[in-house]
Amino acid sequence: MSAHTPQALYRDEGVVLRVQKLGEADRIITVLTRRTGKVRAVAKGVRRTKSKFGARLEPFSHVDLQLYTGRNLDIVSQAESLRSYGPAIVGDYPCYTAGTAVLETADRLTAEEKEPSLRLFLLVIGALRSLSERSHPPGLVLDAFLLRAMSVAGWEPALSDCARCGEPGPHRHFSVPGGGMVCPACRPTGSTMPSPVTIGLLESLLTGDWQAAEASQGINRREGSSLVAALLQWHLERGLRSLSLVERT
Repeated sequence: MSAHTPQALYRDEGVVLRVQKLGEADRIITVLTRRTGKVRAVAKGVRRTKSKFGARLEPFSHVDLQLYTGRNLDIVSQAESLRSYGPAIVGDYPCYTAGTAVLETADRLTAEEKEPSLRLFLLVIGALRSLSERSHPPGLVLDAFLLRAMSVAGWEPALSDCARCGEPGPHRHFSVPGGGMVCPACRPTGSTMPSPVTIGLLESLLTGDWQAAEASQGINRREGSSLVAALLQWHLERGLRSLSLVERT
């Protein structure tokens, strides 16, 4: 470390979103942190069998990190495990695919590195905890996360009043490009007519009414999931790889 390029040391907690191999023994880890936002950092030597913190830096891990600010990528100097959600999630295929979609969405929604998003961080932690503890069906946990993550990003779908003019609902037609339910006057071509029960399910997931959400039927869950996925992919402008793997009951 030369005298004219001091490296700032900082500490933060975060969730590991993904890892990539680097060279023979290192990894690049992408972490969504509580205070700093998304950080990409090099974890040196973690792929060696004797690495002290390799196992702590796996996807689904909630970790406390000490990092040095680097020129392009920061460098992990310490990693302490706060909670590893991975073992409980990876062993169950529906939970694993839902969890993978949560991590990929969080990564995609934080295009700018080091822009704090505490609400998104807390949503990710809440979703992973729910999946690992089997609190609710994995598909519902994922759709609740996706709806709330879109809300944080400024894309909350209109589920009652018209998305375009604000005409009080309920309305019958749903437009993905329009941003949700639309009134007859604003209805664009290509709008769909989802079941009112399905829209009620999405409202329950958005507000956290789990009792109502869990009382829903499979047909409404599948219809709701397809609407949520279509909205998310419209806003992100390209598909999420992990969503195609999610099991829908």
